[in-house]
Amino acid sequence: MCCESKRRFLLLYATQKGQAKAIAEEIWQQAGAHGLEADMHCISEMDKYNLETEKDPVVIVISTTGTGDPPDTARKFVKKIQDKTLPPDHFAHLQYGLLGLGDSEYMFFCNGGRTVDRRLQELGAQHFYDTGLADDCVGLELVVDPWIDGLWLALKEALHLQKEKEGMNSAVDAVSSSLSPALHTVHELNLSSEVQNLKLEDGGARGSDVLSQKLDDIDLVAPARDTEPSLIHSVPPVSQSALNIPALPPEYIEVQFQDTQGENPHLPSLISEGTTFEVPVTKAVQLTREDAIKTALLLELDIADTAFEYQPGDTFCVVCPNNGSEVEELLHILGLSEKADNLVCVKVKQGTKKKGASRPQHIPERSTLKFILNWCLEIRAIPKKAFLRALVECTSDASEKRRLQELCSRQGASDYTRFIRDSNVCLLDLLHAFPSCKPSLSLLIEHLPKLQARSYSVSSSNLYQPGRLCFVFNVVEFPAGPSRPVSRKGVCTGWLAELVAPLLHPSKNTLDTKGESSSTEKITIFPRPNNAFHLPADPSVPFIMVGPGTGISPFIGFLQHRQKLREQHPDWKFGETWLFFGCRHQDRDYLFKDELRCFLENGTLTYLKVCFSRDSSTAEVAPPKYVQDVLRLCAKEVARVLLKDRGYFYVCGDKKHMADDVSDAIVDILSMEMEADKLEAMKILAMLREAKRYLQDVWS
Repeated sequence: MCCESKRRFLLLYATQKGQAKAIAEEIWQQAGAHGLEADMHCISEMDKYNLETEKDPVVIVISTTGTGDPPDTARKFVKKIQDKTLPPDHFAHLQYGLLGLGDSEYMFFCNGGRTVDRRLQELGAQHFYDTGLADDCVGLELVVDPWIDGLWLALKEALHLQKEKEGMNSAVDAVSSSLSPALHTVHELNLSSEVQNLKLEDGGARGSDVLSQKLDDIDLVAPARDTEPSLIHSVPPVSQSALNIPALPPEYIEVQFQDTQGENPHLPSLISEGTTFEVPVTKAVQLTREDAIKTALLLELDIADTAFEYQPGDTFCVVCPNNGSEVEELLHILGLSEKADNLVCVKVKQGTKKKGASRPQHIPERSTLKFILNWCLEIRAIPKKAFLRALVECTSDASEKRRLQELCSRQGASDYTRFIRDSNVCLLDLLHAFPSCKPSLSLLIEHLPKLQARSYSVSSSNLYQPGRLCFVFNVVEFPAGPSRPVSRKGVCTGWLAELVAPLLHPSKNTLDTKGESSSTEKITIFPRPNNAFHLPADPSVPFIMVGPGTGISPFIGFLQHRQKLREQHPDWKFGETWLFFGCRHQDRDYLFKDELRCFLENGTLTYLKVCFSRDSSTAEVAPPKYVQDVLRLCAKEVARVLLKDRGYFYVCGDKKHMADDVSDAIVDILSMEMEADKLEAMKILAMLREAKRYLQDVWS
């Protein structure tokens, strides 16, 4: 089929961390083999497309960020289509298919995609293909791959119908000739808790994006004694299968090393999220005992000389570098240690086949190699299948090459999930496991995502501590395992812990003449306001806070703020306050124990309920272990606050192991106290969420 006869469709993507863009690029790549041409743009580039006049089908790939928001790149688009003055037939001419990306660990699963989908429908747009909702909690590819497979038939049928309407049936022959005689049946691919019910059919090769790899072409080296698969070893049927592997992504980055050394760009210039502030760390306190299972730290920042503003309940982001020793190790493996401080020029490769290729915004045009690896690339990112496919070409050992092919193939999907995704394998782990793999720097820039700033909940009140901002975090630990040869700390929490070590353990070398720490370490931060997780506007409204472990962090800010308001406005009426806190051991990790006692004594905190999951008890009736258990013991009071007093309910902390259990407990409480069935109680909880009276600040 010649290029002139390829039928066009508009392909839009809205991405936060690069996932949606990568999937859109895969769709663009495959389109040509199906006799189609994708006109691909970021949804923010509204000067390059016009949905008001668009006649061809539109495909949208959109992710979700925060607590259910569309990605930053889609904010202007969403604001535009949410204009209340638009008529209900504004997009009546539009045909579209939408693929939403999300994580069912979070409350508003795929809400970015759902928001756009719902609004387009309200404005009269029609689906030519049913919406797909992919879940990063279990693996995006489980929905993405079959959704893309079904897209081509749906697109061709939409174009076929469009031509019929235009009275140009003859011109559609070239496209319709490749239509499958099978019935076109498309179902919404919504994968959350029902993953076990989704059966994926192999369906053979997918045009140009698949290479059928025959076993005859490969010298397989598989020790007979290995009966269990691993990162580096497969077993039948995968080891004996012909493989459907993705097409090789086109190269598009060219790197030129310069012999000279030079200055790096100013870090804030690479931050696209808005204004950044470089602030000193004035205080660091270890909140847990040395023998606690987790180490919790409190850091205080001096924001007095900045325009940084926040409310209790807000979150903010910390700009952090990769681990220095990991960067050095990566340089060594790549054979680039001697060039670490040399300037590198990054530009688009001439003649690249990549559609709309451009230098990634987070990569400076000119900087040192070490700067790129330290501050720009997420070297801990879990490698996507397209990256594995590219690494195949950089691998010389036949058996290693075969295993990488398996891991990025359809047949090896479960191995990819088990040994790459669920094991949190990163590039360094792969390079250790496959020592003959020697990727180029340009390949890393093409495939590694932007190093993301890490977000934290504010643990203070500017009213209580003017010019100060506090936050609390656990130092994250990743133990060594079969796929990870060494243990690691979290990228940001490990860096912060190392940075403030002189403040935590001051030595004579770091003390000034008064015996105080003279450390002036600074970090770069920027605000990420939370529009909902705030104190009730009316101080007379009661509220309940549930925050085990470091989930207590924002509630310290809440209580500090409430204490100051009580001092400044003694004539105001203040509602009752409840805090449910839990930890492992009362004497090891009871965070803010003294502060909470003070809040109780001065009346800022009305009720404090605590539990300790690992402490033994000699009591005849065992005390509750978890916050959800304590909530159930206070069922009548909790129901009264929520239903009769129209109070607020806040949850902060771990999503998987706490927030869902708390939600279930509230459903049980509402059901019991209202003498209603669980379905009715769930509807009440949904109404509380909708009214923003049941609020969560959670992480997975």
